[in-house]
Amino acid sequence: MDVFLFLLILVAAGATLFVLAKGVIGMAQQKDLTGERSQQLMRKRIMYQAIAIVFIILFLMMASGKS
Repeated sequence: MDVFLFLLILVAAGATLFVLAKGVIGMAQQKDLTGERSQQLMRKRIMYQAIAIVFIILFLMMASGKS
């Protein structure tokens, strides 16, 4: 179970990094004049970060329960 939860943390962190990079690249290219796309990417990034934090908390709770 620990390995599975660790893999979920990696996937959530990777998704966060991907959306962050996509947003930075889009901002650098200045194609989004209204900022709507940037807002969508920011919302996704925050959602993926929250999911990763929840998985980390679960992982730490499981690890502390084993000792």
